[in-house]
Amino acid sequence: MESLLSELAWPSAWTEFLTWRRERGRLSRKELAALAGFVQTRAYMPVVERILSGAPLGVPEKKLVNKAGRRKKRVVYSFPEPEMWVLKLLAFLLSRYDDKQPDGVYSFRQDAGAHRAIRRLTAAPDIAARWCYKLDVADYFNSIDVPLLLPILRDVLCDDPGLVGFFERLLLGDEAVFGGRVVRGARGVMAGTPTAPFLANLYLRELDGYFTGRKALYARYSDDIIMFCETEDGLAGFRGVVRGVLGRHGLRVNPDKERVSAPGEPWEFLGIEFQGGRMDLSRATKAKIKGKIRRKARALRRWMLRKGATPERAMRTMVRTFNKKFFADPAAPGGRDPHELTWARWFFPLLTRDDGLKEVDRHLQQYIRYIPTGRHGKGNYRTTYGDLKRLGYRSLAHEYHASRREGARRERPLPAKAPAP
Repeated sequence: MESLLSELAWPSAWTEFLTWRRERGRLSRKELAALAGFVQTRAYMPVVERILSGAPLGVPEKKLVNKAGRRKKRVVYSFPEPEMWVLKLLAFLLSRYDDKQPDGVYSFRQDAGAHRAIRRLTAAPDIAARWCYKLDVADYFNSIDVPLLLPILRDVLCDDPGLVGFFERLLLGDEAVFGGRVVRGARGVMAGTPTAPFLANLYLRELDGYFTGRKALYARYSDDIIMFCETEDGLAGFRGVVRGVLGRHGLRVNPDKERVSAPGEPWEFLGIEFQGGRMDLSRATKAKIKGKIRRKARALRRWMLRKGATPERAMRTMVRTFNKKFFADPAAPGGRDPHELTWARWFFPLLTRDDGLKEVDRHLQQYIRYIPTGRHGKGNYRTTYGDLKRLGYRSLAHEYHASRREGARRERPLPAKAPAP
């Protein structure tokens, strides 16, 4: 049987990948044009030839990047752009192994996804009467023990020894370029590289299999895990299983993101809070976006003072920045391609409450008004809501309800035609 690696040299595979990336969005027009040129000129072939010859990719670059809304940094790795595109195609091709994942895993699979996870959980008829345990695995990707991962890979990829060999060469290296010099150390599956999500999905197959094999209400999205049980004692048993499996795999729970919720109490998963049969933005989601709003407003005020720009220009930039993040309408100010991952695309189809959206609206309006004065006070309301609208401001809550009305209109059956006389 020919190795999956051989398909990296197939123009048809690259054309299919390019089409898929274009349909999913996520790339700007400039990025899509660059990828199309990369595919058309077959600029991938030098990298593919190295891989097919059994040569390693080379030494990745290690970087520290800020975690959103936090001072703590996380480690990510990358290779030069041609190598990264080849790895992205390989990650795309690896979707044919999705059926080797237990049903409870929803991350980075073409037939699953976060929306599907949340809808399955919230559709359980007795979900509000169950105990809930939510946890996050600390520094998951970079903490994966490669010697423990490789036997799992050999089992899953038993039909493709060439692919197994590629991953062994990729993962067993311990060098990285950091700050302009080569350093050594465990790299895990190298967070930031395109194949890391596939490998991270496989590493906890034992845990996934335990819960799905018992038909427990369970979901995992990469390092985010949630499970439910009818009794408190049963949930305590589940927690013991989780800690045992994580311990055997050299992993630990992030104590800041570990929660137990009693029946009737709210629980959070993947940015959504569920309580009383209704869904709203989670506290973590609201805190994260508020932090981004504050930092952007302060940065724009400093820029305005440094450049002598008008307050209106700085405020308009603020509005455009968050319109682009929130909304998918390419014709609107700051709008995006409708395929790109915006709040409108991610949150609007799931939410059944608008309280969180209204809270974010108020915070954004407050910080747009903050930019001209650099302080908070009644005087800022000289910038009226009408002024904000003229700057292009769009209310999340208003757009959410408009999208729901549009969705209901599309689902409404057309009236039957009257019979011809």
